[in-house]
Amino acid sequence: MNYWLMKSEPDEFSIDDLVAAPKQSTPWFGVRNYMARNYMRDSMTVGDGVLFYHSSCEVPGIYGLAEVASTSYPDDTQFQKKSPYYDPKAKKEEPRWMLVDVKLARKTRPMPLEEMRGYPQLAEMVTLRKGNRLSITPVTAAEWKFITAKLK
Repeated sequence: MNYWLMKSEPDEFSIDDLVAAPKQSTPWFGVRNYMARNYMRDSMTVGDGVLFYHSSCEVPGIYGLAEVASTSYPDDTQFQKKSPYYDPKAKKEEPRWMLVDVKLARKTRPMPLEEMRGYPQLAEMVTLRKGNRLSITPVTAAEWKFITAKLK
């Protein structure tokens, strides 16, 4: 089993949107970074744990737990000309962008970024490294265990 931190801007899609989604599941669409795409395409498996993180907001941080609920498949928004995620170079027979479905495990208390930075156990966490801007990052088993224990 792998663990991931997946960022979403809450005005785009929040943990509350996931709570309200049919079957509390959603496609994680709109990722347009090759490294994040590769994580979804090549490394994520059904059942992997997800830290649902709000970014670009007043209080960035972890707001819930989820799990990967599907294998990767093409992100349909890359083909929709009216979508902000449209990619004119993407072809149906050779999609450039992939996604996975994410299913809610549970909404948690917020764990703000500043709180995360205060724990020495998370000092090496990829998402906390200077300059990291990826919307999807791997989380170690030790980091997952520590964070989920703090969120109980």
